Amino acid sequence: MKKLTSLTYFFLIILTLSVSCKGQESTDGGIDDLRKIITSGKYPKVDGIIVAKNGKTIIEEYFNGFNKNKLHETRSSFKSITSLLAGIAIDQNLFDLDDEIGEFINEWSKDSRGKIRIKDLLEMRSGLACEQFFDKGPDCESEMYESDDWLNYLLNIPQRYKPGTKWEYSSMEPDLVGMIISRTSNKTLMDFADEYLFKPLGIEECQWEITPDGRGYAAGSSYMKPRDMLKIAQLVANKGLWKGQQIVSSNWIQESTNCDIKIGMSFLYWSGIENAITTSAKYGDYWYREVLQYKEIETEVLFASGNGGQYMMVLEDYDATIVFTGSNYGNWRGKLPFDILLKYLIPILENKQ
Repeated sequence: MKKLTSLTYFFLIILTLSVSCKGQESTDGGIDDLRKIITSGKYPKVDGIIVAKNGKTIIEEYFNGFNKNKLHETRSSFKSITSLLAGIAIDQNLFDLDDEIGEFINEWSKDSRGKIRIKDLLEMRSGLACEQFFDKGPDCESEMYESDDWLNYLLNIPQRYKPGTKWEYSSMEPDLVGMIISRTSNKTLMDFADEYLFKPLGIEECQWEITPDGRGYAAGSSYMKPRDMLKIAQLVANKGLWKGQQIVSSNWIQESTNCDIKIGMSFLYWSGIENAITTSAKYGDYWYREVLQYKEIETEVLFASGNGGQYMMVLEDYDATIVFTGSNYGNWRGKLPFDILLKYLIPILENKQ
């Protein structure tokens, strides 16, 4: 056998390193492409993206002056945190899903609205005359914000449908759930959340939206770090288990994220992505699910959603959790994360398998 010269060995080493670097380049290239496309302005006002696979963060990018230590408004994605707090309260036997709320909202104890069940509130099927999704109205949250007495406004909302029969998106139901958690636990909602959810997860900072009468607003607008939002998604992905501690029962995670109410709207469709196959998103107890179909990708995402582009996502097929934060308030661009998810993040996740 002919001996290899030193020069031959040198070229073999260079070739090996070149192949290795190319392989690494293809893995990181997706992340580099993602970073470039966000900063190019194609996806305006996307403020943060965090992706974790198998519990390990693989992407953490911030834009528009945001960083890992800066709190971001959660908007209505916070409703999904209220769902977890409701599950913890149910685990503690403070109330049951089938309980009528007149038992806890004393102001309605002799009112027909007192017949609304806890479950009806969690499913947005209370029948109260409020609707924020399809401009049917009235937009009770906006009207309440103009009032000096939010509690009085809330307690004077009339009922227009039989409870449990019609889905209408509103922030009033989670506000009522938060009130019931506070009244049954004899704690402020902030203290209840700190003791039973935030502290166990290592969440040290949450800037609550406080109502004029001093209640923690359970329907949204509180500020959190995106990293802490990711912990919420990971808790749900882990069926309520966090570092060996069952924070909320797996039964509640299953119950609240089952999502079998078709809402007649697709987040994927409104993202503007072309050539995707869209179907209606489905609603659970302040959580959504939607099947995503684009090119060779077909998967389902479980998610919390907030105006402007705030999302906490669980992709069970990829053992992944994702957080988006954004400032596209009040327009369709708040759905752009679904375009980013399919074109950039899922291909990255597939390469990580």
